[in-house]
Formats: sequence, structure tokens, C-alpha cells
Amino acid sequence: VQLVESGGAMVQPGGSLRLSCAASGRTFSSYAMGWFRQAPGKEREFVAAISWSGGSTAYADSVKGRFTISRDNAKNTVYLQMNSLKPEDTALYYCATTPSPKNTIVVVTTLYDYWGQGTQVTVSS
Repeated sequence: VQLVESGGAMVQPGGSLRLSCAASGRTFSSYAMGWFRQAPGKEREFVAAISWSGGSTAYADSVKGRFTISRDNAKNTVYLQMNSLKPEDTALYYCATTPSPKNTIVVVTTLYDYWGQGTQVTVSS
């Protein structure tokens, strides 16, 4: 499975961005997906996750109410809509995927088998 993230940019506090992650190589619709981020000098942390059916989602407390994860299995793509961005959201954002049962959400970094290269999000005035 190959994952390619896009949509990262520099944005002012309070702004919005939509990240995309395009998958190829396997049956995307049978894979759980997640977004993670890593800021300089910090460990990679969970941001959001979605089951392969799209029916179940989970978010880190720090982004709940501001970020929305979604997926389009017909396009083999998962999205992360980020609103009300804060300087502390600045990080390299990664998508990840792993085979999973239909309504399973995976929030643990080490349980993901495949990772993209990341896309940079910078929130600054």
C-alpha cells in the first residue's frame, strides 16, 4: 500500500485547511485509516481515525470539535478537514492505514502497517 498526503500549507491562526491522503496498491475499503502528527522535538501523536466503513471515528481531545476525518472509498482517499487552526497545530501530518474489521478504529501508532511521507502544516501569523 502506498499513501501520499497533500494539502499542507502555512495558514494564519483561525484559518482552515483540508488534508488529503490518496492510497493505492490494495483494497482501500478494507483498511482503517488514521491521521497523526509530529512537531519538532516531540513524539508522533494521534490526531484522528476512521473505520473502513466510515461509520466510526475518533479524535484526540486537542482537535475534537475542530477537525473532521472522512473518507471516499470510491476515490481511495481519506481527508482531514481542519478548522480554527492554532499555532500548536503546527506539525508534519501523516496518514496511516492497516487492514481491519469493518467498524474498527485504530488509534495506536504501532498498530498501523503503512505510512505516508507527511505534509507540513504551519499555523503562524
